[in-house]
Amino acid sequence: MRILPSFFSLNFFLLCLSSFLFFSSFNMIIPELPAYLTSLGGEEYKGLIISLFTLSAGLSRPFSGKLADKIGRIPVMIVGTSICFIVGLLYPILNFVSGFLFLRFIHGFSTGFKPTGTSAYVADIVPFQKRGEAMGIQSLFGSLGMAAGPAIGGWIATHWELNVLFYTSAFTSIFSILILIRLKETLPNKEKFSLNLFRLKKDEIIEKRVLVPSTILFLAVFSFGVVLTIIPDLSEHLGIENKGLFFAVFTLSSLGIRLLAGKASDKYGRVPVMRVAIFCLILAMVTIASAQSKATLLAAGVLFGSAVGMYSPTTSAWVVDLSLNEFRGRALATMYIFLEAGIGFGALVSGWIYGNNPDNFRWVFLTSAGMASLAFFYLIFINKGKYQISH
Repeated sequence: MRILPSFFSLNFFLLCLSSFLFFSSFNMIIPELPAYLTSLGGEEYKGLIISLFTLSAGLSRPFSGKLADKIGRIPVMIVGTSICFIVGLLYPILNFVSGFLFLRFIHGFSTGFKPTGTSAYVADIVPFQKRGEAMGIQSLFGSLGMAAGPAIGGWIATHWELNVLFYTSAFTSIFSILILIRLKETLPNKEKFSLNLFRLKKDEIIEKRVLVPSTILFLAVFSFGVVLTIIPDLSEHLGIENKGLFFAVFTLSSLGIRLLAGKASDKYGRVPVMRVAIFCLILAMVTIASAQSKATLLAAGVLFGSAVGMYSPTTSAWVVDLSLNEFRGRALATMYIFLEAGIGFGALVSGWIYGNNPDNFRWVFLTSAGMASLAFFYLIFINKGKYQISH
């Protein structure tokens, strides 16, 4: 019987560092993109900034999940990170509306591949009883990247032209790739890459065993799509100069709680922790809807970060719990498909409701609270025993 190593290994923390750099890379440009698209003459397409990104990420998930289960976790991660580098270099070149939207679509393939491979790799090297804790630590590094990225991006955009920001984003991903090259593959009995691997059967697209946690995640991350799309404009409306500040606050507030949530879900179960997370998310959306000052908005950012910090590692661990080892990549890909769909749907709906009219900020975030409420009621009435660990 194979003995699982301690997940506090050099490989584990190198993977965490790679995640930090990856999330820093593509998140540092997000707060500046609505204003940039407006400067190109495409302000009516703001809702597409996130939705195109999430669309391509969602479309690529079945392929990345299958490839992770066939050719290995590391190649899938390298492909995703390489896309960040290439697209970052192209933003200054395709500086027109259609070119920008095309790049947003291509950029999404990065998150379609990298997180799928990363989560599968972590699950491979983590003892069963420490799964939630390990997912919490790994997502903590991703959150640090999500916090550092927008903050650094906002600072760069304040002092230099936007092209410098795009190039910085591109070259940050290079360091993530260099780390991945050093890691040892964890998938046994790898197959050689073949174009036939891109042929998907119906049962290779969605892993039915993980539909329940994936559906709850869809309802929860609707709010994430709203935040990514609308918060930069709301921040500007409230007189906040650095539009990445809210992102930094909510991400930093999620850091410590990820570890606590991961351990709590290992001890008390995934469903109870998810209930607390979604309730906190509802409070955050209602608070943003009523925000009339910088202080209120940032306080809501703390609530939002706490919710994200609880539901992110817990959902990942829950999905791995319910999946079969040989289809782990597919199960995680299914989770990410629902995640991208929820974010993209939230971005589209919020862009439509907002319509560049500040009077509509309130209705955008109350809609988000409504979607989160559906997730909460789902969790209240769920058969907790049926959807616990299956192996």
